[in-house]
Amino acid sequence: MPVKIRLQRHGKKGKPFYWIVAADGRAKRDGRYLEKLGIYNPNTNPATIELNLDGAVQWLQNGAQPTDTARAILSYKGAMYKNHLLGGVRKGALTEEQADEKFNAWIAEKEGKVQGKVDSLAKAEAEAKAKAFEAEKAVNEARIAANAPVVEDAAEDAGETASGEEE
Repeated sequence: MPVKIRLQRHGKKGKPFYWIVAADGRAKRDGRYLEKLGIYNPNTNPATIELNLDGAVQWLQNGAQPTDTARAILSYKGAMYKNHLLGGVRKGALTEEQADEKFNAWIAEKEGKVQGKVDSLAKAEAEAKAKAFEAEKAVNEARIAANAPVVEDAAEDAGETASGEEE
């Protein structure tokens, strides 16, 4: 029974939401699966990925083959790297402590990159809001300036007629 790690589509039309599952390669895309490993939501920026790292590594060690997209997600979250390090431990090239140390350093670096992207997106959104506010403020000032002379002229006309009536 060839096992695949793949995405199972959920969500409504135009708003996909995926489960990352280990399934029999012969099963339907959205059909029966052996184990749910996580979720992937591409609708957010950056995409939301929650993954059971130990479960994914266990399936990879047992010979499960990820699809291209699933491989990219597993690589992004570090499952492929952890599987690689554990292969080195099995062969004797690394100790368990060295593998954990390398993996934790990689995770810390990756989290820094992701946090940098989140911060830059938040900064860009704040700048866009400030720019939109300034544009709206300019439009409002122009509208007030365009309407102000009309109001002053009307007040002057009313003052002349009122003074004309008094005489």
